[in-house]
Amino acid sequence: MRIIVSEALKGTLPREAVAAFVVSQQFRTPNVDEIADLTLALAETGNRHDFGPETVDKHSIGGVPGNKVSLIIVPIVAAAGLKIPKTSSKSITTVGTAERMEILAPVDLTLEEIIEVVEKTNGCIVWPSGKARIAPADEIFIEVEHMLEINPWSLMIASILAKKIALGVRYLVLDIPVFTPKAPTMQDALRLTNLFMQVCNRLGIRLEVAITYGGQPVGHAIGAALETKEALMVLEGAERPRSLIEKSIELAGILLEMTGRAPYGRGREIALEILRSGKALRKMREIVEAQGGNPNVKSSDIPVAKYKADVTAEADGYVVKVDNVALMKIARAAGVPEDREAGLIIHKKVGRYVRAGEPLLTIYSNNEARLDRALALARELRPVVVEGMVIKRISTAREVSMSAM
Repeated sequence: MRIIVSEALKGTLPREAVAAFVVSQQFRTPNVDEIADLTLALAETGNRHDFGPETVDKHSIGGVPGNKVSLIIVPIVAAAGLKIPKTSSKSITTVGTAERMEILAPVDLTLEEIIEVVEKTNGCIVWPSGKARIAPADEIFIEVEHMLEINPWSLMIASILAKKIALGVRYLVLDIPVFTPKAPTMQDALRLTNLFMQVCNRLGIRLEVAITYGGQPVGHAIGAALETKEALMVLEGAERPRSLIEKSIELAGILLEMTGRAPYGRGREIALEILRSGKALRKMREIVEAQGGNPNVKSSDIPVAKYKADVTAEADGYVVKVDNVALMKIARAAGVPEDREAGLIIHKKVGRYVRAGEPLLTIYSNNEARLDRALALARELRPVVVEGMVIKRISTAREVSMSAM
């Protein structure tokens, strides 16, 4: 593993051979020792630092649009006195945590700058593969994965954990959303959980996994600026969206319990108290300032794309389905992730009642042609499905055959 990773980083391993290695991981999942070796090999290719025994982190395997919880979890956990050097790769499909944070402050910091920020504020949200050179070889494999449109579990696990190892993370809460492309079923989520657990045991990381609902977006916003605005609104005291608040405090609470900062069963409560007291907002402002951003920025200050269009309900009824894949396609058509101000607002989610003519979705873009394409795609894909409560009407006046049943 060291030879493969180091040769790939130096460029002496042909691109075809790198692709062959990635494909082999897709069709034959390596054993736990091999994944652990790959993780260590990736971590060893770059800079490393140990922030101490109370270093924690949170990570999501992805697959759910709008999953902006790190912008809330990091300041909660840092305000509780734990060190949380949060690293996040940039996404080429929708939006990653690094793109969200970049709305507020620079994320491409050197390792020395990261150390300074964390020592000063207890937390950071940074891009590891730029100036910091944390597990830099990982980007080579990620690029090939995107090109081939595959995501082997072994490489995903190694990619996530290599950055944690490089920064001395001792405690990790892992978010595995189910009903997503990476974990389509509960059985898949449990299999992936087991594999992560075994690898973390080999590497000395204490892990807790939260299998979360991934059937619809977290919160209502998709797109870097829109998501960052929504997260800041929660830090500023907004009571909604509930899905964003609940997921953030649950995951933050797990970290507080794992490290003894909260008694077992009370982590969620203490995390919510830190959020509601304003401590998390103050801590986020400290982190933003330390990373070179404006600490006084408010959610209302964040600009969004200048053109917008609504997709409205055609009839009264209830939202019975929200299609994440369709939403991500529409967001990309609008300009996400290249256009940081583009994106979507989902007004109605599953279970909500809607009247004909009410907006289901608002699309934002800085390009009118892109907005038109995204709007046409939304009408074609119907990402938010509205149905009446009566699905089918059957009368005794009509004969119903057994085959029809």
